[in-house]
Amino acid sequence: MRVCLILEGSYPYANGGVSSWMNQYIQAMPDVEFVLWVIADKAEKKGKYKYDVLSYPNVVEINEVFLDDALKLKAGKEVKYHFTEAQREALSNLIECKSTSWEDLCYLFQDKKINPSDFLMSEDFLKILTELCVNDYPNAAFADTFHTIRSMMIPVLYLLGRKVPKADIYHTICTGYGGLLGVLGHYKYKKPLILSEHGIYSREREEEIIRAAWVQPSFKKQWIRFYYMLSDAVYKRAKYVTSLFTNARLTQIELGADPDKCIVISNGIHYDNFKDIPLKEDDGVVDIGAVIRMAPIKDVKTMIYSFSELTHKMKNVRLHILGGIDDEEYNEQCHDLVKQLGLKEGENIIFPGQVQVTEYMKKFDFTILTSISEGQPLSVLESLASRRPCVTTEVGCCRELLEGAPGDDLGVVGFCVPPMHREALAEEMYRMCQDRNMRIKMGELGQRRVDLYYRHPEMIKKYKKLYDN
Repeated sequence: MRVCLILEGSYPYANGGVSSWMNQYIQAMPDVEFVLWVIADKAEKKGKYKYDVLSYPNVVEINEVFLDDALKLKAGKEVKYHFTEAQREALSNLIECKSTSWEDLCYLFQDKKINPSDFLMSEDFLKILTELCVNDYPNAAFADTFHTIRSMMIPVLYLLGRKVPKADIYHTICTGYGGLLGVLGHYKYKKPLILSEHGIYSREREEEIIRAAWVQPSFKKQWIRFYYMLSDAVYKRAKYVTSLFTNARLTQIELGADPDKCIVISNGIHYDNFKDIPLKEDDGVVDIGAVIRMAPIKDVKTMIYSFSELTHKMKNVRLHILGGIDDEEYNEQCHDLVKQLGLKEGENIIFPGQVQVTEYMKKFDFTILTSISEGQPLSVLESLASRRPCVTTEVGCCRELLEGAPGDDLGVVGFCVPPMHREALAEEMYRMCQDRNMRIKMGELGQRRVDLYYRHPEMIKKYKKLYDN
C-alpha cells in the first residue's frame, strides 16, 4: 500500500506539534509505503529537514512544493481562451471565492496546462474581475482589487499545475493549500482522499485575518471566504474526514462535511516514555513549564505578562519556555518584553530552546499553555502522562483533556482560562502554585486519563483501519 501524505508548512521543515505527530506516525507504520508531498513558503528550505526522514525505509519519495516559486512564473504571449460555459463558471466562482467545480479547474490547469500567469493577464480574467468589482467592491480602487484577487489566485492555480505523485491513497493533514493538493491527487488518479484535521484550518485562518494588519479591511471577508472555499473542496471529496475531538467533528459538519464520513480519532502519545518520570522534589521553588513554539499563535506574550503578575504575588517561582523558534521577529519581541517587565532572564524566566522534553520534564511542578488556537495539544497529554497538571487556555479540546470527555468521570486535572486573559491566567497559576498536594492528586488522575484514552498504538490502529478499508 502506498499512501501520499500531504502537509503544509510543517513536517519535515519544522519541529513540534503536527511535525512531531507526523514523524511518529510514519515510524509506527513500517508496512506502509509513504510518499511525502509537502508545501513550504520558500524554495530556500529545499532539503532542509528537521527530521532524518531520508533514512526511513518506508518513505519512498519526497515531493517538495514552494509557494514563492509561483511568483517566478512568467506570462507568455497573449492567449485567447475558448472556455466552455461550465469552465467559465468554475473560474468565475473561484475568483469570487464561491463553491466551484474543482474538476473543471483541475482539467484546465493540470491536463490542459494553462499557464496561471497567462490566464491572470487575459481578457477572460479581467472580465470576471470587473464584474466582481462592480458587484462587490464598487468603492474600492480597481488596482487594489486586482492585486488582492491576483495574490489569492496565483498559489491556487500554480498548485493545480504541479506534477502529481502516484499513490493508492491521498491523505492530507489539513485543508487549505495542502487540501487542494489532495483534491488534485484524487482527480488525477481517481484514488480515495482522506482528510485529518488537527485544528479547523479555515477557522484558524479567519481568526488570523481578522487581526491581520496586512489585509485591507474591505477585503477581509473575501480572504475569509477564500479559505472556507478551499476547505469545502476537501470536505466534499474526502472518503473520510477525521478530527481529534467531538466538537471539532461538529464544526466540520457545520462547515459542510458529510456526517457519515466524519470520524473522531484522538491523538495518542507514547505513554511509557512519560509515566515513570519522577516528580520534582519540593525545594521551595515552583517551576512552571511551557512546551511550545515561539510563534504568535502560541501567545507567548500573554504568558510572559501573566508570569510577571504572578511574580508580584510570590517570589519563589520560575518559568521555563521550551521549544524552537518559528518566528524570529516574534521571538525577539518576547525577549524584549521580558526586559521591559523587569524579569530576570536566566533566573526566574528561562528559554532553554529545543530540548529533550522527557528529560526536562523532571524540572517542572506543572505546565501551562496559552495558545490562541489548538486542536488536541500533545504537550498537554505529555504533561499529564508525566503527572504534571496543566493550566491552559480554553481552545480546541483543552477543557476536555483537563475535565474529561463524556463518559470520563476521573475528575479535574487542571484549569482552563479564556484566551489572552492575563489576569485569569495569573490567578490560576497562583492557585496551582499554592497547593502541592492538589498538584500531585491532579497529576495522578491526569496520568490515568492518558493511560485509558490517549495511547499512541491505539491511535495508529484506527488510522491503519481507514487505510485497509
